[in-house]
Amino acid sequence: MDWSDGIIAVVKQDCPTCVLVEPVLQQLSSGETPLTVYVQDHPSFPSNVSRVIDDCSLEHSYHLNIETVPTLIKIEAGCEVERAIGWVKEEWCELTGAETLGADLPDFRPGCGSLSVAPGMVEKLELRYGNVSFCSRRIVIAELEDDSEACFDRGWSDGLPVVPPTEERVYRMLKACRRDPAEILGAMPPDLVSCTVEKVAINAVMAGCKPEYFPVVLATVEAALDPAFGLHGLLATTFFSGPMVIVNGPVRESIGMNWKGNALGQGNRANATIGRALQLVVRNVGGGRPGGVDQATLGNPGKYTFCFAEDESTPWTTLAEQRGFTRDQSAVTVISADGVQPFVDQISREPEGLVRSMAASLRVVNNVKSAGAPDAIFVVSPEHGHVFDRAGWSKEQTTEALQRELQIPGEQLVRGAGGIPPGMSDSVKGMVLGKFRPEGLRLVRAGGEAGLFSAIIPGWPAIGEMGCDPVTKEVFV
Repeated sequence: MDWSDGIIAVVKQDCPTCVLVEPVLQQLSSGETPLTVYVQDHPSFPSNVSRVIDDCSLEHSYHLNIETVPTLIKIEAGCEVERAIGWVKEEWCELTGAETLGADLPDFRPGCGSLSVAPGMVEKLELRYGNVSFCSRRIVIAELEDDSEACFDRGWSDGLPVVPPTEERVYRMLKACRRDPAEILGAMPPDLVSCTVEKVAINAVMAGCKPEYFPVVLATVEAALDPAFGLHGLLATTFFSGPMVIVNGPVRESIGMNWKGNALGQGNRANATIGRALQLVVRNVGGGRPGGVDQATLGNPGKYTFCFAEDESTPWTTLAEQRGFTRDQSAVTVISADGVQPFVDQISREPEGLVRSMAASLRVVNNVKSAGAPDAIFVVSPEHGHVFDRAGWSKEQTTEALQRELQIPGEQLVRGAGGIPPGMSDSVKGMVLGKFRPEGLRLVRAGGEAGLFSAIIPGWPAIGEMGCDPVTKEVFV
């Protein structure tokens, strides 16, 4: 905007300091230097000032970047050259060139917050008066139409209510990262639609994410789009699986994630909405909907959302460290996952016995007579973890012991239903097969302090080139 040379004052009547300096504004109004007063709330204030402009729309306050009222600004050649914030008598005199101002007033009084920086107002003003545009199509909701029901009617929901993605909410989400909203992260399956940062922000809003979660959501989507993850196949399978997100690093604490009690359950907003945001992106951008490409026979509740953080207070290396990151880096790992299989052992007090017990439970993944099973995550709770910690067993040592216990003689796999197909029986009988591939069993730490309960989370059986491998991406906050 173009500003006339002179003095600009921005005030509001609902500010004791602005009311205090009203006589000063009246004095300046009668001086030789032109004074323009922009008032944010009541156009009749201040009285007896010749040039008062109604700024209830806050357009001028926005362009002047006002954070506190009163603010006094000196304009020369159409540009700001000096600014005084609040009431500081000496600064006002220097800015205006007056010898004395407000002789009866105190030397200093702090100002009040500008209405232009009130909660939620910044985004409104930036959208209204700033250079903000969206690539996504705008959808106008009828005046009498319920916003939440409109989202259901248009098929944007996973079956639960979503947060209507207004421009202000989406813009607030986008401001939480430094990425170009038009940046394409990849082609989202199954329809292979270009997935932009803006599209992810829209779905993060609908999932209920706070803006500070958005960098984690972006890293999650990027990991899911990595060809190694094989998202298209995971979406199209008739199996139970869907994507699961495990978060490591400082971001866990900064956004308030849960890795303690009920870490795999409900109640934590960050856990719940980050995982849900990925599922909504798959649905609303990629077209991955149940009954369409998603042909799951039964599915699992984790296909609403499945996200938790790892407990990093233990002696074990974290999942992200195993995958090449440091503890100072924040990272997300996306991995295929079915439902949660409970593991209970309230007797074992030595690592050897606990390993045998864990292996026996892992044997039943998919079918007790199957080998080459899908990858699995074993979530080790604190009480079970203390058994290994007290004995000085590392994660690597524990994993190796489990894999040894999970070597299965072929003869055990060909007897009865659910085992090796008949045509393969003879060749398998003399072999020893691993329940999981060498790198297919991963241990993470999480859970509440009380309870000798841990959890097995198997994944999609298809792995490798035509299947689904875990992918880890760094989170840039």
